[in-house]
Amino acid sequence: MTLLVAAYLAGALTIVSPCILPVLPFVLARAGRPFLAGTLPFLAGLAAAFAGAATLAAVGGGWIVRVSETGRLAALGLLGLFAVTLLSRHAAARLSAPLVRLGETVARIAGRGAPAGLVSSLCLGAATGLVWTPCAGPILGLVLTAAALNGPGSETVLLLAAYAAGAASSLALAAGIGGSLAAALRRRLGLGEQIRRIAGAVMLAALAGIALGLDAEVLAPLATARTIAAEETIAATLRLDATRAEPATGPYRSRLPVEGRLPNLDGAVHWLNGGPPSAEQLRGKVRLVHVWTSSCINCIRTLPYIRAWEARYREQGLAVIGVHAPEFAFERDIDTVARAVRRFAIRYPVALDNDFRIWRALRNTYWPALYIVDTDGRIRHHQFGEGGYLQAEAVIRDLLAEAAGRPAADGAVTTPLADGAETAPDLAQLRSAETYLGLDRAENFVSPEGLAGGTRTYSPAMPRLNAWSLSGAWEIGPEHARLGRAGGGIVYRFRARDLHLVLGPGAGPVRFRVTLDGRPPGADHGADIAPDGEGVATETRLYQLVRQSGVAAERTFEIRFQDPGVRAYAFTFG
Repeated sequence: MTLLVAAYLAGALTIVSPCILPVLPFVLARAGRPFLAGTLPFLAGLAAAFAGAATLAAVGGGWIVRVSETGRLAALGLLGLFAVTLLSRHAAARLSAPLVRLGETVARIAGRGAPAGLVSSLCLGAATGLVWTPCAGPILGLVLTAAALNGPGSETVLLLAAYAAGAASSLALAAGIGGSLAAALRRRLGLGEQIRRIAGAVMLAALAGIALGLDAEVLAPLATARTIAAEETIAATLRLDATRAEPATGPYRSRLPVEGRLPNLDGAVHWLNGGPPSAEQLRGKVRLVHVWTSSCINCIRTLPYIRAWEARYREQGLAVIGVHAPEFAFERDIDTVARAVRRFAIRYPVALDNDFRIWRALRNTYWPALYIVDTDGRIRHHQFGEGGYLQAEAVIRDLLAEAAGRPAADGAVTTPLADGAETAPDLAQLRSAETYLGLDRAENFVSPEGLAGGTRTYSPAMPRLNAWSLSGAWEIGPEHARLGRAGGGIVYRFRARDLHLVLGPGAGPVRFRVTLDGRPPGADHGADIAPDGEGVATETRLYQLVRQSGVAAERTFEIRFQDPGVRAYAFTFG
């Protein structure tokens, strides 16, 4: 029951998330109809279609994915036709006739005397459910992961139905408010036909965004921090409840699923801080394997939690192992990684997986990734990307309790200290994403010369949001841009609390100066520069150059280098 309530609450919370936006136009377009005959069947169809599609996606094979995609395309077409009927009464008359006949036929076959309007509302709701891509928050992630691991079953269906019902409940509230507002506008301003057309235009715009994938690529990263925090609080309770075994005689056993076995770690080219750990050293230990790379901001922000857990649970039987898998070529250098390990105060063993042998053995595709392993070497939990800290710590405690043979005692959640680049991101204000400067993955470059391999002189341009330009003589390689002469610079238009840039010096240290909107950053300077914007690149790593002290406004960032030879790899934000 706790699991169902948590899933329902998580679904209800989607109403305050940007990821609900693709659904709202379709809900509000039905708001003027009677609730029992129009809105309720629409929401029921939406919830049923989403729960059914999510269940199939979680437990099905590749053929299910193909069938689901076909259904999604058909749903987009149906909703497009519905939007056209709102824009034009003539089109509505021509298109509605076959739909009405279809609805009457379905109702007659059903033998229940259901009116055609009821059937059409159910169909439109089901179509909307098939195209909805909600934010996969912590709770939905737990539900889908458990479904994929445990296979089909009534519990999976009930959990996904509870999530969909929660979303439908909050959407019903939105429909009620929207319907009242639309009715008031019709009475006072006579805007009935205009409202109908506006609804059709908004629906077509939403469908275009969904067809282009903007609902997943743009809206999902914009989930508000408060929504995520609320879900993580619920998820912590959910995880603890789900993993805690029923009281029984005999040793305590966790209910966490087994995801596979931890492969051996002998593929590393080198180890730092000792290692590889011997079988004797790991005997009876719960293991936390952290896959990371030294210049990845997402990895850096997980380190305070890894360090804190290692210190807190070391004496209880936790062994932490780092696996450093390089993203850039400079991260293959042993001395560079060793300096990063010292800078981040990492004391546990770190494997340098330069050949990605451990990475492939884990079948990993993410930086960062956490794998939590029981004393028998079985993977019992994984976490990809940032977040999920409450769940991960609950799993650690649960597996330590299993190793001890008794339930874990209650304890406070670990809250690590973090500063500089290790501080958690401000997701509510984040509107800029990682941007690479090397030719292989560069995007949104706006200097008039265009980005090209080799050396050329670039002229600056005033970029739009999330675009960038170069000035001066630069050599563009696959991974980075290298400055040939002193005086060159980079301009980037961004919106985020923090701005970071991965830089490497030339033959010696490279001095630089940062400005925001043409002025020294002052109180908005990052940890690696002074308030006047002055800084020095002395080693190849991620540098925090901006931390806005107030509201994260849209700003123009510029960095100018006073020495040649600097290598610039990527911007990241937080």
